[in-house]
Amino acid sequence: MTWLQLILNSALLGVGLAMDAFSVSLANGLSEPFGTKKRALSIAGIFALFQTAMPLLGWAVVHTMAELFVKFQKAIPYIALVLLLYIGGKMLWEAFRKKDEEAQTIAHIAFGTLLLQGVATSIDALSVGFTIAEYDFPRALVAALIIGALTLGICFAGVLLGKKFGTKFSGKAAALGGLVLIAVGIEIFLTGIF
Repeated sequence: MTWLQLILNSALLGVGLAMDAFSVSLANGLSEPFGTKKRALSIAGIFALFQTAMPLLGWAVVHTMAELFVKFQKAIPYIALVLLLYIGGKMLWEAFRKKDEEAQTIAHIAFGTLLLQGVATSIDALSVGFTIAEYDFPRALVAALIIGALTLGICFAGVLLGKKFGTKFSGKAAALGGLVLIAVGIEIFLTGIF
């Protein structure tokens, strides 16, 4: 495989893998309508970090303990579903629990929640390690970095887009964000089991 083919394949993988993270980033922007661009970049950075690390982890697993990963791979849709249902449900609960005046205050998604979102949206990227298993480590690293860079850009745009609409919907934005997370969790689950 030439470097050009590697770059093109990695870019296509990156865009495909980033779609779930984009949806969650959009929901995060809806939940934090008054957040700064620096905050949007940090949210996108968490997703990019996981989308970069997971293919490398998958690559390492293929080269060390492939049998264990095959057994774990069946659980991926269930794990993503549980994590995103929990996070989305929590956002819905908090959105309906707040009073109108509290809805106008600045929301802030906890770092732990962002980490759970990062895992939930990038866990399918572990299987990309199988598709890049024939690469040597430098090529696998380049592929993972391309995937991560595209995720960063896509998720940054998602947070900003969500933020823009979040200011228009104010108090309803967190509920919409929670519904988006639940929908993404169900989509990952259904895609993974069918």
